[in-house]
Amino acid sequence: MDLQDQLKNLFPDHIEEPKDNSKDPKEKLWLQDEPIICKYEKRKGKPITILEGYTGATEDFKKLAKELKTKLSVGGSFKDDKIIIQGDYRDRIMTMLKEKGFNVKRVGG
Repeated sequence: MDLQDQLKNLFPDHIEEPKDNSKDPKEKLWLQDEPIICKYEKRKGKPITILEGYTGATEDFKKLAKELKTKLSVGGSFKDDKIIIQGDYRDRIMTMLKEKGFNVKRVGG
């Protein structure tokens, strides 16, 4: 008797939901009409990239922040409806967002 059979015996009323194996985040995120603003600043002498202007759900924006940080292999945070990425990655971030279907506007040089 394997683990699946044991679980079925313990929980006979449990119905397994089909797993969504589609890894395409493009269809999960809400696309907007207004562009996302991508700007560059220096805080305490260190460069950062800030993304703001997303009007969708906060959870979607957090998922986008996590995905950008992992693809760029950098640190960052999500505060006050803004994504803050450590370093000047405006060009790479803009190409990633355009591939996902977002409108992006570059501000600050």
